[in-house]
Amino acid sequence: MPQSVDLVIHPRWVIPIEPDSRPRTDHSVVVNRGRIVSLLARNLCHERFLGREEVQLPHHALLPGFVNAHTHAAMTLFRGMADDMPLMEWLSDHIWPAEKRWVSEQFVRAGTRLAIAEMLCGGTTCFNDMYFFPNIVAEVAEQQGIRVKVGLIMIDFPTPWAQSPDDYLAKGLRLHDDVKASQLVSTAFAPHAPYSVSDEPLHKIQVLADELDIPVHMHVHETVREVEESLGRYQVRPLERLSRLNLLTDRLLAVHMTQLLGSEIDAMAQLGAHVVHCPESNLKLASGSCPVADLSAAGVNIALGTDGAASNNDLDMLGEMRSAALHAKGQSNDPTALPADQALAMATINGARALRLDHQVGSIVPGKAADLIAVNLDSLATQPVYDPVTQIVYSAGRDQISDVWVNGRRAVHDGELRGYDRKELLDEVNQWQRQIQQSDQSRVQVM
Repeated sequence: MPQSVDLVIHPRWVIPIEPDSRPRTDHSVVVNRGRIVSLLARNLCHERFLGREEVQLPHHALLPGFVNAHTHAAMTLFRGMADDMPLMEWLSDHIWPAEKRWVSEQFVRAGTRLAIAEMLCGGTTCFNDMYFFPNIVAEVAEQQGIRVKVGLIMIDFPTPWAQSPDDYLAKGLRLHDDVKASQLVSTAFAPHAPYSVSDEPLHKIQVLADELDIPVHMHVHETVREVEESLGRYQVRPLERLSRLNLLTDRLLAVHMTQLLGSEIDAMAQLGAHVVHCPESNLKLASGSCPVADLSAAGVNIALGTDGAASNNDLDMLGEMRSAALHAKGQSNDPTALPADQALAMATINGARALRLDHQVGSIVPGKAADLIAVNLDSLATQPVYDPVTQIVYSAGRDQISDVWVNGRRAVHDGELRGYDRKELLDEVNQWQRQIQQSDQSRVQVM
């Protein structure tokens, strides 16, 4: 007699990512109590399992949900506010003044709600956030049913969230304790960048990260200017400074990494540190190019992130995969650089590894959480389908993501987001936009 389970999904293709990305046809995925029970041939599935819900997806590829390994979710409310300028001008003259003026619990709640709605509709089931009021980010993520690694933010100067490095640490540690029992929320230390966090708080973070066994998420080697200023101030490049502080370990998620020497790539590989590649943000801000092909050849784990919507300007992991793959080919003059299956791994299992969540998510493997997405390839733009993996990376748009499950709970059904009042959300966002635009104190460029 078949075993009764919560959910059985019957897609045209299953792309499990592990042990490889080879599409499985005529296979089904079995889910019970939020976990993947089995991936097996369809004829065997009908013999062994009976789903209380059976989902037929005859034109779809089923794959693990995307892991957005670096973003600033609440900054969706600054989307398009200060475009087309270099990073430090963008930060110092526009974003930081706007944050000082506007960031609050209410701002972070509204911006994070908007970001989560966008991410879920685009197939992101887990995101790694770095922003103020991480307690609010955790609360909203729990409410909306998305997995999050919340950043315990650290920066040298006062902000609306905390007044001193010790205050940042104290609030971060309280939040870490508060979310220990959560199935969806976990934590990482999130010192902003080497140029904005001094040695003493970085040393404290290193000790605590080892003690708590959590990652350290940080912008590193993002621009030439960052490297030059570090050489002037500390007489070493930022990565060497982090190494001297014992932060260059397998806990480190180094975001951007556009300015790298061969010796630094070798050190990253030897010590097991992770790189989070944000190609569209790097291109838009002209920050430089992450040497993806060289990092990959050295064996460095490379994850993929969108960065925030203020510098991208979207949270679209499908678009990010395509940009990463095409840019790597052009940068290296090698059409075999970063093939589609590797780009897909960067958006799934590699991100999970970087976040130390690969035992839970990132691939369709029995025992892992049922964080799953379905991509409808029955579209003019993705026909004919010779290889669903390459079609997803090079042709599909996020409007083709029809269904999303997080922990076995359906968050998107036939393209419709569940658990959100669309009109209420847009009214709230429009109210923030009017406030920011009308203020003569924000000092931001608004068209």
